[in-house]
Amino acid sequence: MRSLNDLAGALGLRADEVHPAGRWVGKVSVSAVRQRVTKRRSGKLILVTGMTPTKHGEGKTVTAIGLADGFTRLHHTAVPCLRQPSLGPIFGVKGGATGGGKSTVEPSTEINLGFTGDIYAVASAHNLLSALLDNHIFHGNSLKIDPNQILWPRTLDMEDRALRQVVVGKGHDPRFVTHESSFVITAASEVMVILALARDYPDLKARLGRIVAALTTDGVAVHPSDLNGAGAMSALLRDALEPNLVQTAEGTPALVHAGPFGNLAHGTCSRLSIELGLATSEYCIVEAGFATELGGEKFVDIVTPTLGRNVDAAVLVATQRGLRYQGGASDEESSLPNRAALERGLENLAQHLDNVETYGPPAVVALNRFPGDTAEETQAVRRFCNARNVEVVEAKGFSEGGKGMVELARAVEAAAALGHQSHPVNPPGTAVFDQVETIATRLYGATHVNRTPEALADLELLTRLRELEGPVCIAKTPLSLSDNPHVLGRPRDFNVTVDRLTRSAGAGFTVVYLGTIETMPGLPTRPAAEEIDLSPHGEVTGVH
Repeated sequence: MRSLNDLAGALGLRADEVHPAGRWVGKVSVSAVRQRVTKRRSGKLILVTGMTPTKHGEGKTVTAIGLADGFTRLHHTAVPCLRQPSLGPIFGVKGGATGGGKSTVEPSTEINLGFTGDIYAVASAHNLLSALLDNHIFHGNSLKIDPNQILWPRTLDMEDRALRQVVVGKGHDPRFVTHESSFVITAASEVMVILALARDYPDLKARLGRIVAALTTDGVAVHPSDLNGAGAMSALLRDALEPNLVQTAEGTPALVHAGPFGNLAHGTCSRLSIELGLATSEYCIVEAGFATELGGEKFVDIVTPTLGRNVDAAVLVATQRGLRYQGGASDEESSLPNRAALERGLENLAQHLDNVETYGPPAVVALNRFPGDTAEETQAVRRFCNARNVEVVEAKGFSEGGKGMVELARAVEAAAALGHQSHPVNPPGTAVFDQVETIATRLYGATHVNRTPEALADLELLTRLRELEGPVCIAKTPLSLSDNPHVLGRPRDFNVTVDRLTRSAGAGFTVVYLGTIETMPGLPTRPAAEEIDLSPHGEVTGVH
């Protein structure tokens, strides 16, 4: 492991611009980021996205980390920019989010289990607003907040379906107002999104102050600024706004900061970490949540306009396992050779290649290598991609680290040098449902977008509140191109349904829910938490 000072020096940072947050973890000051952005030439922006994943994931994080190490072996400077892991998936199905095998960010256990406390700070700031709302009602309610129109939930960084709907305010004191509430997982909190998009401390406070937290009895929006709460919320997030500096297993500097989910939020690391990566390296590698129609689309429609930078090349991660599954193999069978299923699953890959082409950057397919993969099926994928004039490279970061990613790094270097950059799918000013229609028809392959009465009522409310500016952030299942998680492959002749709309005013976008999407997930029958343990010597085991 390289020392923190050594890592800082590799990025051109002074020792006083990075303060320790653990033996191997540093916090980079916000002022240092802003100074570097002003002074330094920008590197190439590389987006790591993927095909429709299985519930296990297809290895985008491993690919992003390994790609950075591959660039380093070619004597280029590269920084992977990743999201912080949420405890929900770690104790649920997917496990940790620090890569795997020989392509990891370290110290992986600490990063997975709490890290620098940023997510706790997000939860504290979020729940402070909940407390301020109920406290204001308790002490006379001068703003005339309607207890039945409190739009702000509570939050917890855990998967706990029992908290999806709760009742608060029970008590003998007549000043208590009993009302319904709910919990969202912290990665779905608007505060997490704001942390990820904020430019600096003034921007953080301003964004927090714009949150639409409740409505009055007259139908007027209530914001944290109305409760004099934005200052305290931003104070709780002071240290959390600073990007986290760690390293890969091979000693390449890495930035792991902020953790918005890709299906419920925009699904990428913080703006500050990306800006720092661009300012201090030749290649800034950003992993986006889930596939091209979720995290990929949101990156080019939400994040890049904020950055003022477009994507130079996209890495589309695919696996033989994922292709077999999309071609009809069961979860258990997808790990076994099945060329017929794989070739059927290539239709799913085709849609994702079309999606990358829609938003512009050149694509390289990274075929992430798994045990049980066959040369015959690799050739089938290669022939398919070559017929589309798309290069495919076997990614061996898990088994070989950076050595197994040099070929991919060369391919990405060549793609990024072409000068073809991304562009938003929807131009600024496009109406909400028009944005959804474009995304659904062009990126999902849908025929039409249905709208429930609830969604139309939400649109009417947001129109009255004048809260419809900016892009949409679509919340849908990541397990299908459609809004039905059981529909695999490349579905055709299908509709999607807008179930409801909510406003993330501090983030600057409107969240559009397709189908039933839970903002508080639940644990599976056998949660991963059952395998995690602490040894008598204090060693954590079982976090994968």
